[in-house]
Amino acid sequence: MCKILNRIKEYLDYKGIPVATFEKSLGMSNSSFAKQLKKGAAIGTDKLENILNNYPDLSPVWVLTGQGAMIINPDEPMASTLPSSSPIETRPRIPFDAAAGSLSLAIQGVSSADCEQIPVIPTLPRYDFSIIVSGDSMSPEFMSGDELACAFVHETSFIQWGRAHILDTAQGVVLKKIFDRKTSILCRSINSDYPDFEIPKNDIYHLAIVVGLIRHF
Repeated sequence: MCKILNRIKEYLDYKGIPVATFEKSLGMSNSSFAKQLKKGAAIGTDKLENILNNYPDLSPVWVLTGQGAMIINPDEPMASTLPSSSPIETRPRIPFDAAAGSLSLAIQGVSSADCEQIPVIPTLPRYDFSIIVSGDSMSPEFMSGDELACAFVHETSFIQWGRAHILDTAQGVVLKKIFDRKTSILCRSINSDYPDFEIPKNDIYHLAIVVGLIRHF
């Protein structure tokens, strides 16, 4: 069951917005949202962002997590004391998938200027960026389409061996549970259909631990 789509429908009912009007405002084909809702289909992050941009009083946190208020109230005392130009805190979404099934094509890293900036999800632990999972090697813990919140690991002494990490390597980007092998890092999938492999430590540019996820049902 797609909880995000159900929450969006709850918002439409609350506002008295017909589904057909909603679909038209977003440039969606007729009955497409209704069909997705009926099938319990997933909603892509691009469509979700389009919805939030067109309906700014709809709380992103509530849509994603069900927590907090559904409607953003600009008349709340806390909001009214903030300058209208106050920047929204964001984090970059890395513009390529985490290759959960195997190492992807060579990527030499991406600067923050090249990344889409996404509002911070306050219910998640502190994170530096998010990235979308691709493949099924880390299922069922991490599913294809999940958006992972990740925090950079700057000191090797802080690496939490055995936990899931994103590795930006000379061979590409990969999501795996990692284990220390002196001069290399052993990468292990959760799905037993995928074999372990090792990456030389010298071939790793960045390392980030997965601290949370958003599941786009």
